[in-house]
Amino acid sequence: MNTLKTGLSIDSALAEISQPVLRYLERYVGDRTLAEDLQQETLLRIARGFDTFDGRSSLKTWSFSIANRVAADYFRQPERRRQIVELDEANDAIDPDREIGERVIEDEMNQCVRQVIDSLPDSYRSALILYDLEELSIEHTAEVCQCSIANAKIRIHRARLRLKEALQDQCAFYRDGEGVYRCDRKA
Repeated sequence: MNTLKTGLSIDSALAEISQPVLRYLERYVGDRTLAEDLQQETLLRIARGFDTFDGRSSLKTWSFSIANRVAADYFRQPERRRQIVELDEANDAIDPDREIGERVIEDEMNQCVRQVIDSLPDSYRSALILYDLEELSIEHTAEVCQCSIANAKIRIHRARLRLKEALQDQCAFYRDGEGVYRCDRKA
């Protein structure tokens, strides 16, 4: 059994990072099934390269770096060029007591945000997801993205600007009578 200097075995390492990697890939690609496939490839690469992991970064950061490359490799193939995918996987969080209208509005907002995130260049999308959604530090985000800290900050800033501009162009935001934030698509 291979173990790290910290005594972590391959099995325990894979168990520790399996869910965070899946969550990251799902946010990156916008499709649960594809994310699961990419997760498997990522875990295989982690297992194959486990002996080379020297602990200079955290296991999570190292794993996200591999997941990032796996996803980028997948989308580099011409027959697999990205097509916008709707977020249907919100079923995990469906509350049966909520009105259907509320769920439809939330799904529309999620779809709009997903489409804008999907339209970002890969370097911006990965930096934004890692930093804002996965809550990695700027240092770890830079490490995963294989860029300097300054460059990671620039990518995140530009991604946020593009996200904000696209949402303002495509959506009319308002608060309803109950003070809930809503969005209507602009014509």
